[in-house]
Amino acid sequence: MMFSSKLFTGWVLASVLAVPLFSANLPAAESSKHKPLNVLLITSGCCHDYDFQGKALQLAAEKAGVKVAWTVVSKGGTGTQAKIDLYESPDWADGFDLVVHNECFAGTKDPEYIRRITAAHHAGVPAVVIHCAMHTYRDTKIDDWREFLGVTSRRHEHQARYGVEVQTADHPIMREFPEPYTMPMDELYVIEKVWPNTTVLATSKSQVDGKSYPVIWTNQYGKARVFGTTYGHSKDTFQDDEYLALLVRGMQWAVSQ
Repeated sequence: MMFSSKLFTGWVLASVLAVPLFSANLPAAESSKHKPLNVLLITSGCCHDYDFQGKALQLAAEKAGVKVAWTVVSKGGTGTQAKIDLYESPDWADGFDLVVHNECFAGTKDPEYIRRITAAHHAGVPAVVIHCAMHTYRDTKIDDWREFLGVTSRRHEHQARYGVEVQTADHPIMREFPEPYTMPMDELYVIEKVWPNTTVLATSKSQVDGKSYPVIWTNQYGKARVFGTTYGHSKDTFQDDEYLALLVRGMQWAVSQ
């Protein structure tokens, strides 16, 4: 079953929006014993329908029974360069249980700005990183953001329906992932480097060079758990139940201890 785009008619994400969802279903705990996860979603930039994607993720968490209080920051416009005011403070992530990065600003290069973002995660704020987050700050010379992501990528291949090959089937994130599985139309990111603390959970094979590239993984960055996937380009992907359920499991894993 897919989410219908009609569900999103009339939904508008403001620059900052808190959305409480319903009922928790976190691992090894009863819903009544848990407060909502306080989740910050950073979303904007080049090339994607971020309003649609953000609402799809919120609805997926609700469908899974995960109780979330969302704060959505959608600033920076639709170009490839931006500095979001939120990141100007070193305390930008204080009070959040999890940060979801779904922004796309390849041309932003400022090392001090980028290190304010990564420092919060290195100190222990968990994260989920989606699709173009891997190409965000792509043009900077420092590697801090790439080490935080757990992979280095600077380009992608054409859109196609790529098969996903599970590499770590016993990982909690992947236990409910179907095999075999083929993505909806999406882009394959070329991964140049897998960082030392990264565990590859699944790969996809290039239709250009025949190589297999990581598409789903986890990373340990300082004290923080990071879950990442390079998929997430199209509306078709964000209407796919299996993909959305994967993101929610990644959120749950990142905040679990």
